[in-house]
Amino acid sequence: MQLRDFLELIHPVLVITIVFPLVGLAVYFAWQTRQRRLQARTGQKPPGPALAGITHMRVGHYLTGAVVGVCLVALGFDTLDSAIQADAFVKEPVQMGFLGLMFIATLAALGFLYISRPWGWRLVFALLTEVGVLVLGFQDTLFNRPEQWIFRRDYEWQFSHFYSGLVVTTLMIISLGIVPQIYRSSGWRTLHITLNTLALLFFLGQAMTGTRDLIEIPLTWQTPYIEQLYNLNCNVKPCQVTLQTKTGPGSP
Repeated sequence: MQLRDFLELIHPVLVITIVFPLVGLAVYFAWQTRQRRLQARTGQKPPGPALAGITHMRVGHYLTGAVVGVCLVALGFDTLDSAIQADAFVKEPVQMGFLGLMFIATLAALGFLYISRPWGWRLVFALLTEVGVLVLGFQDTLFNRPEQWIFRRDYEWQFSHFYSGLVVTTLMIISLGIVPQIYRSSGWRTLHITLNTLALLFFLGQAMTGTRDLIEIPLTWQTPYIEQLYNLNCNVKPCQVTLQTKTGPGSP
């Protein structure tokens, strides 16, 4: 494995070691919080720890930051790797500068979303964070590139790791943005539960599509040979490859 191959594994490693454990904790404390609220309505002694709700909120905050973070790591790797191969830092310095500022602006907007209290400002920073993710994700379309830097799998978008990841990131940003509202209205609380239930389903889909993509991505030294198979349309069935053997002196 080369350095590039190790860097390519940063995203899945972060997802497995940070994001998925946080998802499990968030679901556990969400269930505890829900049970306490239902028992309290009936006048019974609520089960579970008294700090379940606060802990759920804190884990949710960490989860949103982790999801947006690993999303930017994946987009950053694809962008940097493709830019180096295309020598874009020399040929397109303005474009690369813009993308660099977008990464910084997206992280800054997420940071302000965490510390903002007024509803209007939270809405603004949630929207700015989402716009940053979308611009970085669809930069190929924005700059009308002939080749894709960000692998989106547009030909089967419904099974795309990119698109499902984009949905999960969006749901997490919205959930973080509406946190103060869920304590003021049952309607907002219902929306919060609905969004995060959908996010949980997409997380499961992410686990499957991410594993599939890891299987499909070749090591750096294997890439030229795999590209030859794609040139022969071996990305669809049936695939027939004719091997040509070299003949030389002494060959039968």
